[in-house]
Amino acid sequence: MLATDKGVVEEWLSEFKTLPETSISSYASSLKGKSTLVLELYTVICEPHSELLEPVCHQLFEFYRSGEVALKRFTLQFLPELVWSYLSVIATGDMHSSGCIEALLLGIYNLEIVDKDGCSKVLSFTIPSLSKPSVYHEPSSFGSMALTEGALSRHGLTRVVHTGPHSQRETFTAQNRFEVLTFLFLCYNAAIIYMPCPSLQSLCHTCSRVCVSGYPRKLQKKYKDVNSRIPISPEFMVHMLTAVYFAMYNGEWDLACKALDDVLYRAQLEMFPEPLLVGNAIKNTLPFGALKPSKDTPRCIQVEITPTSSRISRNAVTSLSIRGHRWKRNDLSTNHTDSVESHKLPLSDCNVTNVPEDKHDNGERSKTQTENDAQHYQGVQEPASDPKTDGKEIKRQKSLRKKMEDGVNSSSRV
Repeated sequence: MLATDKGVVEEWLSEFKTLPETSISSYASSLKGKSTLVLELYTVICEPHSELLEPVCHQLFEFYRSGEVALKRFTLQFLPELVWSYLSVIATGDMHSSGCIEALLLGIYNLEIVDKDGCSKVLSFTIPSLSKPSVYHEPSSFGSMALTEGALSRHGLTRVVHTGPHSQRETFTAQNRFEVLTFLFLCYNAAIIYMPCPSLQSLCHTCSRVCVSGYPRKLQKKYKDVNSRIPISPEFMVHMLTAVYFAMYNGEWDLACKALDDVLYRAQLEMFPEPLLVGNAIKNTLPFGALKPSKDTPRCIQVEITPTSSRISRNAVTSLSIRGHRWKRNDLSTNHTDSVESHKLPLSDCNVTNVPEDKHDNGERSKTQTENDAQHYQGVQEPASDPKTDGKEIKRQKSLRKKMEDGVNSSSRV
C-alpha cells in the first residue's frame, strides 16, 4: 500500500477510539460519504499479509457490537470480501494469516444468534402464497384457479418456517464452516437494501470466484489468486443467489448475470438440486424487455397491476348488457347482409302489408319478421327500378325493420 493510503486507514483507526458516546451517532452517519476510506479498507482486506488487517478487523468488530445500526451496516458491507478472503486463505493452506478474519466472522455470528438478553434466537419466515398477488407475479398468469373445497380451505393460510436456535461457535471446523457462513449471508441479505454499490460489486465477484476456482471456467476469468477448488454447500449457494438476484435489479446487472451463470455452472458440476432450482428459476424469468436502459437508475420488473373495483364494475357483465349486445350483433349482421346484397343485385319495390299490431310475445314477433323477410327476398328477384332511388329504398326498408323489431305500430306500403 502507498503511504497516503496507509495514513487514511490509520486515521480512521484512531478516530473512533477518541469519540465520546454522544458523538457516535453523528460519526456513524458521516461514514457513508467516506468513499475513499471504504476503497482502502477493501484493499486491506484483500491483502492477507497486511499489517493493518488485524487492527481493521478488530475495529469492524467494535463497530458491530456497539449497537449502533449504521455502524453494524458499515461492517456488513465488507462481509462478501471477508468471506472470500477467508475461503481463499483456507484453500491455499495459509491458516496463520486467516486468524483475524476468522475471529471477526465468528464474533458477528455469535452476536447475531442471541438476543439482547443473551437467549438463543428462533427466526421465522413466512412463505407467500401464489394465490395472492405480489410485486413478482399475478395469480391470473397461472391460468384459471378453480375454487374447490380444498382450495377454499387453504385460502388465507400462511406457512411459517422456523430456523434455530443456533449453537455458539468458538472455532471454525470443516463441519461447521459453511453453517456459520450461511447464517452470515442470511444476515447480509436481511440488510442488503442498505448496502452500497461497492458491496454489491464485491458480492458478485465473490460468488464468481468461489464457484469457478479450480475448474476449467477459471481459465476464462481474470482471477489468478486461487487455483485450488473451494468446497461449498448448497445452502450457501442458495443464499448467494438471493443476494445476486437483488444486485441484478439494483445497478449491477452485468456483474450479477455473470455471477448467476457461474453459480449455475458450479451447481451443475456438484449436482446440487436446490441452487439449480433457484438459479434456473431466476434465469428463466429474466424480463430482458422490461429493463430500463439507463445505468443511473435501478433496474425494475414490469408487472400487471390488479384492476380496481371501479374498473371491474364498469365492465361487469349483466343480463341487460348481454341483451343489448345480442340485439346489436343481430343488427350488425342484418346491415352487413343488406350491404352485400345491394352490391350484388339492385333492389326493387317490395310490398309490406298486414303488419300486426304491437305484440309482446316473442314468438309472434319472430313469425311476422320471418314473413316480411320472405317478402323482401322475393322482391330481390324482381327486376330493378330506377338506380337513383335504390339508396333511399334501402334506408326506408331498414327503418321499417327497426320499427318492427321494437314493436311499434306501423302500417305502410313501400
